[in-house]
Parts: sequence; structure tokens; C-alpha cells
Amino acid sequence: MKQSSGIRGGLYAVSEWISKFSLTNLQWALFNLPIALLLLSLLNIGNTQDVWYLVSPLVLLLPFLFFPATTALFAQARDWVRKDQKDTADRSYVSYYKENYKNSMKAGIVLTVLWVILAADLYYFSTNSRLFVNLFLILGILLFVYTINTFSTLVHFDMNVRAVMKKAFMLTFVSPILFLTVAMTSGFILAVSLYIFPLIIPIFTGSLIAFLTFSAYYRLYIKLSGMENNG
Repeated sequence: MKQSSGIRGGLYAVSEWISKFSLTNLQWALFNLPIALLLLSLLNIGNTQDVWYLVSPLVLLLPFLFFPATTALFAQARDWVRKDQKDTADRSYVSYYKENYKNSMKAGIVLTVLWVILAADLYYFSTNSRLFVNLFLILGILLFVYTINTFSTLVHFDMNVRAVMKKAFMLTFVSPILFLTVAMTSGFILAVSLYIFPLIIPIFTGSLIAFLTFSAYYRLYIKLSGMENNG
């Protein structure tokens, strides 16, 4: 009986986590639906001259839709990681979206500008210099990890946007372990989602990345906090 009860308890816990990840990810996907439709249109575009008609609204929507929606996703992931903390309340995705909208939009504007500059440089040098292409790809990985850490910092600290981005920048480069964990974990999940099981993108991809990367971020935060207290 105990073994049967333990199995049922384990199955219940697994189903509970699956529902958390999937429901939150579906909300995130719904908030990003206009961006997803633009991306699908880009992939199926016939005339390359029409690309700019889709890229412009896509870039403009990123700070106002993608960044607030993804910040709310990370806020939910923070609750999952800190489930044993007394100050962790059971809050909805929408409440986090509203609460963090202003700061995430501001950070999103800065990060979108950086991504546009990187993409423009990569496009320009793609036919001119293989060396510069490789350099900008490396910079792209750095910027990706920095973007992920910005999301984690936004939801974990009560700071203004400038302080958030400064702290995220420091954490991106102060810990090689955090950097590699974020880059490899996210890269693996994205590769599986894009090339093997694309159907999981609206169901699990965002939630998995947010949960695993914030877990690594939070472990570093606990470690640094312990070092400060011991010091």
C-alpha cells in the first residue's frame, strides 16, 4: 500500500509540474501571438524585398510584448524555484505581467536596440568577412546570456532598470559556471524545440528555459549572499 501510495504521489507531483509549465507557457505564447505570426510570415515570405515590411513591426513589438511577457514567465519560474520560501505567494501570470510591465518594457527597449545592432552587423559582414561573422556570433551568445540574466534580475530584485541591467551585466561575466549553464541549457532546449519537437514551443520551451536558467541564477545568488554574510 505504501509503495502504491508513493507511486500515486509521484505521479501527482509530476502531473502538477507538467500543468504548471504548460499552462504558464501557453499564456506566454498567447501574449506573444502577434510576434509569432510575424515570424511565421517571415519564414514563408516569397519576395525578399518584403522582409523589411515584416521586420519593422516585429522589432517594434518586442519591447512592448515579448519582454513583458517573458519577464512574467521568469517571475513565475522564480516562484517555482523558491517554493519553500515563506515570502513566495501563489500569484498569477497576468499579475506579474502587469506589475513588471513598465520596467521590462524599458529594459526591452535597450536590449532590442542591442539585438538590432548585432543583427545588422551580422547581416552586413555575412558576405564580407567570415572572421567578423564568427566574432558577432560569439557576441550573440554573450548578449543572449545577458538577456536571460536581465530577466532573472528584473524579477528577483527591486531595482530601477539601470541598476538591473548593470547587475545583470556583472553576473553574466563574474561566473563562468552561470554563463555556461545558461548558454548550454538554453541552447539545448532551443535546438530540440526548433529541430526535433517544434510542437513543444508553445507548451514547454519558454517555461523550461526560464525555470532552469533562473535555478542556476538563484544558486549563484545564494552562494554570493553566503559569502557576503561570512565576510
